[in-house]
Amino acid sequence: MTFNDLNLTQPILKAVEDEGYSSPTPIQQKAIPIALQGKDLLACAQTGTGKTASFSIPILELLEKRKPATDQKKQIRALILTPTRELAIQVANSFAVYGKYTDIKSAVIYGGVKQKKQTNQLGEGVDVLIATPGRLLDLVKQKFIQLKSVEILVLDEADRMLDMGFIVDVTKLVRMTPSKRQTMLFSATIPPDILGLANYILRNPESVDTTVASTTVPTIHQSVCYVEHLNKFDYLIHYMLKDESDSTLIFTRTKIDADKLTRLLRKNKIDASVIHGDKSQSERQTVLENFKSGKSKILVATDIAARGLDVDNLSQVINFDIPDIAETYVHRIGRTGRAGAQGKALSLCSSEEYNDWVKIEKLIGQEIEVIRTHDFTERSESEIRKELRSVSDPSRSRNQGKRPMGRPPRKNQMVK
Repeated sequence: MTFNDLNLTQPILKAVEDEGYSSPTPIQQKAIPIALQGKDLLACAQTGTGKTASFSIPILELLEKRKPATDQKKQIRALILTPTRELAIQVANSFAVYGKYTDIKSAVIYGGVKQKKQTNQLGEGVDVLIATPGRLLDLVKQKFIQLKSVEILVLDEADRMLDMGFIVDVTKLVRMTPSKRQTMLFSATIPPDILGLANYILRNPESVDTTVASTTVPTIHQSVCYVEHLNKFDYLIHYMLKDESDSTLIFTRTKIDADKLTRLLRKNKIDASVIHGDKSQSERQTVLENFKSGKSKILVATDIAARGLDVDNLSQVINFDIPDIAETYVHRIGRTGRAGAQGKALSLCSSEEYNDWVKIEKLIGQEIEVIRTHDFTERSESEIRKELRSVSDPSRSRNQGKRPMGRPPRKNQMVK
């Protein structure tokens, strides 16, 4: 199948051709025809499979064919909700690229930045709005936005939105849109919570599953090293000092570990950047641009912050922490080895994480190569803890450090 077989209009086809694409990906082959028919859609697809184009292309096509007859100010006719700022920007770029030969105007809004520039753009009128739930709700309450003209609603990365606690905000926003609309829900996994949400917002949907959530591509060389958590820091530093990869994305489970690991790498003369939810929007954008351009070769990130991160020819992914959800492993390492390119994926697994690792191997249906020798000298626990304390964030108060990392607050303890 080619994009010509999808019966797209010339402006959309020309934009697709400009990007060098001739054949749609599996998710695009299945989702675009359904979307073009105006049907509701429940799609299971990972980031990196061409998912964004599978809804941006048909939305542009449909809106272009339904142009209002009058010259009145543009109203929001399509709304795309995304969980993170980075993903919102990526989706907005997709609409800009594929809609450049149309009259469809799009805008993106997200929190963490001043709203003035965003509200000015909204005041000029837009057809497509890409938004994170929090900022959208805020601007609706301020009466900068009305959703009564929405014809098409998309929930992108729905499972991540639930993980981040956006379900209440999303439900509120869905209720603000007309009941007569086309709705598409995209998710990397379809757990019971997602099915419940789908049953609430979709009407007689078509289902699409590209079955990539449980498979890894053969071009990624995967390995695992069994090493206790405290020794992971030493192991990774020694590994990176001899590694010659062009680009490395390192995943940690927490923001604290991401910061700590980055400072340790820098202390050992290994240049690394870090991205997570506590960073400002401008910091995150600068870090991402430097990493994508190759100016920075090592990026430490949490899963939420890295959602939507798309880097061409990423050399390797390192799981400093094993994810507690098996599908997340596939999502992480899928950032490398794309489009037939070679990639590497190294995972550091402690004894506490072994059960999670077993679930990963069961999900992907293969046993991963084990690195049986540690090319570094293990130090005593007290020595390692001393060095970790030396790179602790000085901005954290003593009281912040008293509760052990990972332990939840007491039931009556207020979390700010």
